[in-house]
Amino acid sequence: MAAAHSDRDQPSALCSEFLSFSAKDTASRWLVAADLQQEVYCHLAMYVPRILCLGLSGGGSSREEQREEQREELACQLLLLAPLEWLLLGEEPAAGLALLQENNQPSPLCGHVFKVGEPTYSCRECAADPTCVLCMQCFLGSVHKEHRYRMTTSGGGGFCDCGDAEAWKKGPYCHKHTPTATYAQEDPVAQLPADLVARGYSIFSIILKYAVDMLTWEQEEQLPSGLEPLDRGDTYYCMLFNDEVHTYEQVIYTLQKAVNCSQKEAVSFATTVDRDGRKSVRYGDLQFCEQAKSVIVRNTSRQSKPLRVHVMHSSVVAHQCFALKALSWLGQIIQYSDGLRRIFCQVGLQRGPDGENSSLVDQLMLNDSKMWKGARNIYHQLLMNSLLMDLKYKKIFAIQFAKNYRRLQTDFMEDDHERVVSVTSLSVQLFTVPTMNYERLQCDYVRDDHDREFSITDLSVQIFTVPSLARMLMVEENLMTTIIRTFVDHLRHRDLQGRFQFDRYTAQQAFKFGRVQSLIGDLKYVLISRPSDWTDQLRLKFLEGLDAFLELLKCMQGMDPVVRQVGQHIEMEPEWEAAFTLQMKLTPIISMIQEWCSTDEHVLIEAYKKCLSALSHCHSGLPDGEQPISLSLAGHCVDTFRYQVSQDKVSIHLPVCRLLAGLHVLLSRTEVASRFPEQLPLGELSPPLLIELPLRCLVLCAQVHAGMWRRNGFSLINQIYYYHNVKCRVEMFDKDIIMLQAGASMMDPNHFLMIVLSRFELFHIFSSADCRKRYREANKDVVQQNNTLIEEMLHLIIMVVGERYVSGVGQVEPFDEVRREIIHQLSIRPMAHSELVKALPENGNKETGLERVIDSVASFKKPGVTGRGLYELRPEWNKHFNLYFHHYSRADQSKAEEAQRKLRRQNREDTALPPPLPPPLCPLFGSLVNLLQCDVLLAVEGAVLQWAVEPSGGGWTESMLQRVLHLVGVALLEEQQQLENSSGDEDVTFNYTCKITRPGEAPSTSGSVLALLETLQNAPHLEVHKDMITWILKMVANIKAMRERTSSTSTGSVSAEQGLEETLRDKDKAERKRKAEMARLRREKIMAQMSEMQKHFINENKELFQQSLEELEASTSAGADTSAPRTETSCVSQVCVGPRRVGRAEHRQMVTCILCQEEQEVRGHGRAMVLAAFVQRSTVLSKNRCRNLPDSERHDPLFMHPDLSLGIHTASCGHIMHATCWQRYFEAVQLKEQRRQQRLRGHTSYDVENGEFLCPLCECLSNTVIPLLPHTHSPDHSVDHPSLEVWLKMTSQQIAALHSAHRKQSEGVAEGAEPAIPEGFKVDFRPHGDVTLPLRKPFSSSVSAMITTFSMSTYKVGLKVNPNELDPRVPMVVWSTCAYTIQSIERLLTDEEKPLFGSLPCRQDDCLSSLTRFSSACWTAAPPTTTHTHFIRLLAALVPDSQVENSPCILDIDMFHLLVYSVLSYSAVHSLDQSGRRVIDSTHLHLLHLITVAHLVQILLTSTTEEVFMDQDSVGSEEEELTCQLYNMLRTHLGSVLPEVTSGWQLLRCVKVGILPFLRSAAIFFHYLNSTAPPADLLVPGSDHWEALCSFLSLPPNLLQLSQHAHLELLIHRWCCHPGVIKNLQGGGVIRFPRESNRLIELPEDYSVLINQASSFTCPRSGGDKSRAPTLCLVCGSMLCSQSYCCQTEVDGEDVGACTAHTLTCGAGLGLFLRVRESQVLFVAGKTKGCFYPPPYLDDYGETDQGLKRGNPLHLCSERYRKIERLWRQHGVAEVIGHAQEANQTLVAIDWQHL
Repeated sequence: MAAAHSDRDQPSALCSEFLSFSAKDTASRWLVAADLQQEVYCHLAMYVPRILCLGLSGGGSSREEQREEQREELACQLLLLAPLEWLLLGEEPAAGLALLQENNQPSPLCGHVFKVGEPTYSCRECAADPTCVLCMQCFLGSVHKEHRYRMTTSGGGGFCDCGDAEAWKKGPYCHKHTPTATYAQEDPVAQLPADLVARGYSIFSIILKYAVDMLTWEQEEQLPSGLEPLDRGDTYYCMLFNDEVHTYEQVIYTLQKAVNCSQKEAVSFATTVDRDGRKSVRYGDLQFCEQAKSVIVRNTSRQSKPLRVHVMHSSVVAHQCFALKALSWLGQIIQYSDGLRRIFCQVGLQRGPDGENSSLVDQLMLNDSKMWKGARNIYHQLLMNSLLMDLKYKKIFAIQFAKNYRRLQTDFMEDDHERVVSVTSLSVQLFTVPTMNYERLQCDYVRDDHDREFSITDLSVQIFTVPSLARMLMVEENLMTTIIRTFVDHLRHRDLQGRFQFDRYTAQQAFKFGRVQSLIGDLKYVLISRPSDWTDQLRLKFLEGLDAFLELLKCMQGMDPVVRQVGQHIEMEPEWEAAFTLQMKLTPIISMIQEWCSTDEHVLIEAYKKCLSALSHCHSGLPDGEQPISLSLAGHCVDTFRYQVSQDKVSIHLPVCRLLAGLHVLLSRTEVASRFPEQLPLGELSPPLLIELPLRCLVLCAQVHAGMWRRNGFSLINQIYYYHNVKCRVEMFDKDIIMLQAGASMMDPNHFLMIVLSRFELFHIFSSADCRKRYREANKDVVQQNNTLIEEMLHLIIMVVGERYVSGVGQVEPFDEVRREIIHQLSIRPMAHSELVKALPENGNKETGLERVIDSVASFKKPGVTGRGLYELRPEWNKHFNLYFHHYSRADQSKAEEAQRKLRRQNREDTALPPPLPPPLCPLFGSLVNLLQCDVLLAVEGAVLQWAVEPSGGGWTESMLQRVLHLVGVALLEEQQQLENSSGDEDVTFNYTCKITRPGEAPSTSGSVLALLETLQNAPHLEVHKDMITWILKMVANIKAMRERTSSTSTGSVSAEQGLEETLRDKDKAERKRKAEMARLRREKIMAQMSEMQKHFINENKELFQQSLEELEASTSAGADTSAPRTETSCVSQVCVGPRRVGRAEHRQMVTCILCQEEQEVRGHGRAMVLAAFVQRSTVLSKNRCRNLPDSERHDPLFMHPDLSLGIHTASCGHIMHATCWQRYFEAVQLKEQRRQQRLRGHTSYDVENGEFLCPLCECLSNTVIPLLPHTHSPDHSVDHPSLEVWLKMTSQQIAALHSAHRKQSEGVAEGAEPAIPEGFKVDFRPHGDVTLPLRKPFSSSVSAMITTFSMSTYKVGLKVNPNELDPRVPMVVWSTCAYTIQSIERLLTDEEKPLFGSLPCRQDDCLSSLTRFSSACWTAAPPTTTHTHFIRLLAALVPDSQVENSPCILDIDMFHLLVYSVLSYSAVHSLDQSGRRVIDSTHLHLLHLITVAHLVQILLTSTTEEVFMDQDSVGSEEEELTCQLYNMLRTHLGSVLPEVTSGWQLLRCVKVGILPFLRSAAIFFHYLNSTAPPADLLVPGSDHWEALCSFLSLPPNLLQLSQHAHLELLIHRWCCHPGVIKNLQGGGVIRFPRESNRLIELPEDYSVLINQASSFTCPRSGGDKSRAPTLCLVCGSMLCSQSYCCQTEVDGEDVGACTAHTLTCGAGLGLFLRVRESQVLFVAGKTKGCFYPPPYLDDYGETDQGLKRGNPLHLCSERYRKIERLWRQHGVAEVIGHAQEANQTLVAIDWQHL
């Protein structure tokens, strides 16, 4: 390793050179040099290898690496770039650049290149196409922020189009980029000094050539001539390159083996390779590197092609690194001046000596696929800053790009990089293509690779979407044809007829197919804006492109044909996805081509001819013209040929037919057909041929519905689904209907219908001699199939005649078409905006036209806190409802029908759903109407009605009849319209009413259609259709009346007809009313009978009811009692603590077990009953998130710090079980879990190993159970109540006795005199089992066992330790959770302004009451000495005790925790008092008094009062005086630490507000501890209940009177003398009272502000790299880099992501985050639990947009954010996660810990 050694000496040698090197001198030497290139190369050859790439810093720390990087940067700047800058500018670079910038006139183009994840804005109203975007700065300064805009996040690459007039219909400039009047059109180079220009040319060409040579250099050992190093050491790099085949895991594993590094290093290598495209993984001599290379190649070549590894000489690597730096430098320099930019463009695009494609930019472009990612990124960036910012050179570059298009695409197909990094990554905006094949591929992908990088042809999006450039390239470079031909060339799989054939896809082919589709993206860009004025050249080239496109469509026509499987099921599902993917991709192109055609008549006519000849070419290849047959029916004959969909091949793909249909409609819309009929080949059309293929396709759908193709599997069902789906239907299903309409309008309607019947294979049914006598079929299945087919056929006829809402078929505007879609979608049910958008087809600009229409037909209902905003149809549009709307699926249709009938019933109308008035047809389609009155249709209608009259057997269905009635209705409306619009009788050609009155033809002499309808009107089995038939008969009567009163009295006709209608309607109404009245009377009678029976039953079983009512009263929980205080107690004032307290009346508490349903009383000695509960650590009340979590083994939790930095919270769902039932249930859960783990290894929503389970009733997450204990007894009022001094004296005696007893026990010797023991106080430490201590057994064994269970769970969760029953901390943890839970509930009640009592839901009420009673009894499970010691230490904090050391100062104690701990621990001391003369209550009261005073002192010490001069009464109240007195006393003890305050009023306010939370918490605690009913005042909301609160706690309303005690003044003095007090006050950071409630962070109102923040957030670990999934912590506001390898940390031996790691410090394992790019809220609890939650950001339509897919502007909904906050403050997040995970058990579990 000698080489490496010598390297280490080099820096020092370099340092001396640094100092002596002068950039200025070097530059002046170069200036006079004869051959500048040689000089510069010589300089680079000397310095580059000595500055860059001096070997890896041998696994050094990241800090060393950073230092090394900084050194390299500095050296490059000083030794290499500075001389170039001097040479270029001829003066001090800083000054020269500033001068350039000053003289530069900036271009109006913004050209800001987007970073990954940066917000981009596109205006839906003004953008020329969806690729036109603005950056945030330009957007905020533009007119578009007032318009409807779309906001998305960039995939990186792409730039801001502000200032480009072609990109915007209006408002192309923002305030900043508005061009000044002086922005001259002259050449910017002319503005620069001539010598600068000359130097610029030479320097730019030398440096650019150097960079291009180095980046496209392929030799690993040698360097280009002129750059050979002076001395070649044996130093090599083993360089690993990125590809898209291997996963992170494979690379990490391989590297660990090859260069034996740690997992962490391997991860960092892999991340860098993925980010930059290459990374050196070993440095040393040749052999050392070759060895690593062979290991890597060997390890990765098993599954696929091996990873690409090169061993390169260090000097080559150094020069390549500098080449990148030089390119970045060029990019920076040209930013200063437009003149320099143009010089650079000229240098880059100048042809080299080798002619075609020899310019430097061409060389880069053509070598793109050989470069690594980092290099591609840098030069793409440079091209964007230069060529694309200069309009002149943008054109030249565009032409080069188009010339090389095929070659670039071919390279790209073979290249294994992701599109975004390649030259052909043809679209910035679509950086992943979410097609099915891609999804299939994602597994072999390194997913994380498609952001940062982007490619030269991301530039294509910049080029092809500029309309002027696109036209120019189309005309000059024949771009459209080039793209299409390239595309067709790459799809090589064909069948014998030359159609595309997609085999079962291998991943490799799918990958390639995915790539091929990027070409379609380009074609879309070229066609996106239609030309307004055509040139002959453009016409020619467009039609040439159309020829190529028709060739492509011919290859698709008839692909993937299917044949019906008979007998057995298909063995292997055929490949269908590829063909549909292709169809979906081409849909917008086909639409755009039609739009182009519509703008020029000549083009349209030519296109129509071309398309027609293509179609006839396709038809000539059809093998089915063999057997001609002749059909006759109803006196008509037609010739056709035999073909059966159910036996022959049929294909769904007919793009040529459909394009022709589209063009045919355009002929009608633009009226070309009527103006130039002689130019159109309409005479050559053979209508039967036109309709043949679309008809087969529709018959196929009908047969699939009828269940005839079941054996063909899912692939066919999927194809039919997509055929109708909104993504494809515009160019598939819709066009097939149009083609049938076109055909039908050109042929005899009878012939058309006979062919339809024949293709539906129904001809024999209607053509039999007497078809009305119903064709009998033995096979039931066949009957059913035929019924469905008849329904489908009738539906098709309805669509062909009635679907006129296409501009060109009917006389309508596109506006009407969208409106009709919306009306029918909203007829199903009210819908959200996004659902409507999904239901409407998008045009090329991703717009649906919804906004223009929606407000006229629907009203918007805003959402509440959940759900989303909905649009409801306005009632006046209901009459436009058409039951047979052609885009309804079966399910939609039945839902809509039900909804509409229900609506009509509510409005008391008849339930007929007649067809709406159809719009008039265009002339070209005018003859469609005759279908309705042709003989064949009348025969079919007659037959169906006849079958309905005699419904025998199954050969008939109601839907059939319903469709016939609809058709009859359409025909009548048509006739009525013609009559109304006509001037006289002679021009009405439509006489349907006459035809339906004719009786049927002989031989079937049955009645006419009309007669049949009249018969059916009262048929009992057709009650549903009665209204519809009535409507039809009314219409017939109207029309007859109209015909009788034709032209002569046309005016009076309407009123008469209305009169007739009204009389009929009135009759109807009266009939309905009568029925409704009868129904009402019947209902009332029944209700009366039931009520009578109920009374009778209650009277008979009186005693039963009485008993259960009493129990009900008794068993209601404390909460219920509190809400109605009993009268006798409310006369005495309620007191909950102290000897005067009033206990509740003794009554038994009965509860029912939810598992065995047995009732039982809660008794200390009975069977244990338990309450399911969930204990968790919490930081919700924390005032100090920076505090580290305590060390669980040594932490002593006896005193809680007032910052409450970590608490333990207990919640419960309130469901009660027997302890034994619960244990059985939990064991079953454990067993189930063991079995499950063997089958699946995913996590469930609960972790059994940690004792978690779901409540058996409500499935709420729980991890322990709280035993229920009986209420405490009322106090004995006969016993005396000692004063504070007496009590203090007595307690200190008891404590002294305990001290000496402890010493005796531990040392076995009595030292000194025995202390005076109070009478009756027995310090007996006998073991539990001793018979002489009956007191030690207050609970039965089962209750005691449960007490231990809960204590252990709380201990385990709270301290994160293993269970240990003897640990003295067990009782402390239980008291702690009791205090913390009460405090958090008190905060919630305050913040929500609810009353202190009576407003809690019963689950919280039960939880608090059982938790408090449990805490008061948990000492019985611990050794008594433990609890005694705790009490002694707790009291010593208030009453200093010489025996106790290290008592904390009063500023370090949370007083409410102290109160709870000391009250609960005193019970153990009290149990030793056998005298019976002292009650525990007086101790409680004294403790409360003492601690209240301590809290007063605490508040005064930390109070900060600003002097406010107010007009106060000169004499304050007694309270104010006492406050001042106490404060001044504290000042005398502490001196100058406390400021002087004169205003007693302010101090008093401070004290009252500060102590209120403590008093409220104390009231809750004693209320539950002593089961006291609260006073009425505390049951109503409001803040001023001070008096009631004080009297409830038996405190004086003036609390300061407590501190007037002489003994207390002594104590106060002692508290102040504690050294901790002054230290705390001077140190700052004191907790002030009252503590503010914590809130989640403030979020900005506009979401894009957040996106912008996130886009500038870089990953803290991978040097300045953009984070992929920036995630915001909602609790503390930190931004984290989530879901990435770089920021994983190790916790308990497991790798966890940034969010999980952050929760451990910020939320004790629980976190709420907002994933900014996804607009999703993430809840995380621990390592295995998490869920996504709807974000608080909504768009204007009241919907969230998770994943930012829709791009509507989002704004903060504060109610929803408050809801999330409330969840967090109520500690409900873990429960939400539990429910979410339970509800969504997918097979692929998300690894929450990696987020």
